[in-house]
Amino acid sequence: MASGFYALVESIVRKGSLIVTRASGEKLTFGDGSGTPVAVRFTDDDAEKLIATDPTLKLGEMYMEGRFLVEEGNIYDFLSLVKSNTVNEVFSKAMALKLLWRIGLSQLASRVPINRNRYNVSHHYDLSAKLFDLFLDEDWQYSCAYFNPPGIGLAEAQLAKKRHIAAKLLLEPGQRVLEIGSGWGGMGLYLAESSGVDVTGITLSDEQLKVSRDRAAKRGLSDRVRFELQDYRYLPKNSYDRIVSVGMFEHVGRPHYDGFFRKVSDVLHQDGVMVLHAIGRPKPSFMNNPFIEKYIFPGGYIPAVGEVLPSIEKAGLLVKDVEILPMHYAHTLRAWRERFVARKAEAVALYDERFFRMWEFYLAASEMAFRWDELFIFQIQIARQQFAVPDNRNYIQEREAKLKEFEAIRPPLEKVTF
Repeated sequence: MASGFYALVESIVRKGSLIVTRASGEKLTFGDGSGTPVAVRFTDDDAEKLIATDPTLKLGEMYMEGRFLVEEGNIYDFLSLVKSNTVNEVFSKAMALKLLWRIGLSQLASRVPINRNRYNVSHHYDLSAKLFDLFLDEDWQYSCAYFNPPGIGLAEAQLAKKRHIAAKLLLEPGQRVLEIGSGWGGMGLYLAESSGVDVTGITLSDEQLKVSRDRAAKRGLSDRVRFELQDYRYLPKNSYDRIVSVGMFEHVGRPHYDGFFRKVSDVLHQDGVMVLHAIGRPKPSFMNNPFIEKYIFPGGYIPAVGEVLPSIEKAGLLVKDVEILPMHYAHTLRAWRERFVARKAEAVALYDERFFRMWEFYLAASEMAFRWDELFIFQIQIARQQFAVPDNRNYIQEREAKLKEFEAIRPPLEKVTF
């Protein structure tokens, strides 16, 4: 099996320089010797065999367990080297069987009428708040930043993301705003302070709820920025002028898109506007990445835009604008990974070495997916009637300019406490 693994590597890595040290100490080289070398080492023979049969899951697991080590470069460099060589997917018989088995399980799970939203959210977002403090910006934005203009830092790019979304929402003072998936409160606080709106944010994470409410109280906004532990499916019949959802739709699940947008239609005012910000892929997928599904985001699904639009239309809603942000999440993930790795000792002290490696692999693999697998961010602007949004996009830049004036005088953000 191990020899089969190296035959597989040889068939993939044609360009670049990969040096593999086997558990026996034998060194093997792959590629044409170009570029910066990446050197990896196995600590035991079984790790080679496991990766050979199921690389999409076992590579991450072997890295987590310290049985697959990167000795020159880092795990992102290794993943990028392999992916940059992969024009067509290469499968062994064992890999093909494992893939078919996973597709079958995924399709079965998608048809079982059980919604585990609360469990799935808690699995990831109810980790220690100290973990997220290691790599997020000062406003704890755990979604794609907007690097416009190019080359700005993470905090400035996250602010640009909030500004861009706020401009598309066409906010006016006194309006009622619903945020579906309110995170640690940063977006809701920004909208309330910048535009004089009343915000209700909903989350399924106890940890996020506590942090968000604490932040609103410290800024004296508890009277018009409320955060609730609430599943969107059970929102009471109400009327919101604006709805925003950032980085939450990936957790809805493909079978539930119709219900999600029916609920949006139920609670959005006749003249209302929604902005949906989510990760997208270039075409539908039959299954989730098994490592991400098992360890990071159980139950998630990244949609193609074409899978989302029909559900919007079925709900009687209008798509007013679609914007694709192709590489911004790759830049965001790189910034997160660099900040996380720089504070490795704190992460290990908080959990352990295995957990650190798991998150490092997750951040690296996610960045690789945006750079090489053509994942992107889409922002869909939605309305219930034709004239809710201007007939040109000039208003976005004009509103962003006014929001920058607010940002220049906004009181500094307090340090998040936990």
